[in-house]
Amino acid sequence: MLTPFHLALHVRDLDEARRFYGAILGCSEGRSAATWVDFDFFGHQLSLHLGLPFANERTGKVGDHLVPMPHFGVVLLLPDWEALADRVRKSGVVFELEPSVRFKGEAGEQWTMFFRDPSGNPLEFKGFPTMEGVFAQ
Repeated sequence: MLTPFHLALHVRDLDEARRFYGAILGCSEGRSAATWVDFDFFGHQLSLHLGLPFANERTGKVGDHLVPMPHFGVVLLLPDWEALADRVRKSGVVFELEPSVRFKGEAGEQWTMFFRDPSGNPLEFKGFPTMEGVFAQ
């Protein structure tokens, strides 16, 4: 059984966050109040609160890339990842790291993409052909 995580982040504008997480990423909205909104973030609870987003920098070295730290996201089956990449691309969101494959031919081969929400929070989405490869060593 999946145990969902809960993550709370600051965003600068709730309507902007609703459009991004709802319309672009396809997350359904849950409870909300004047200063926060919850989303079903691919089976996990994401709470977005009005405030100043935290600072992040490209300090995480993964393969040949420096990626924003900290960041968060989810692991998807490859067909779902491809559909999300297509939806994000069509929405005009700018990628920090274009959809691509890394560790090709190695244990843990994965497809990845990085982009930011409208408040600057960095997101990474990974795609795997099966979930068995997610924790490959």
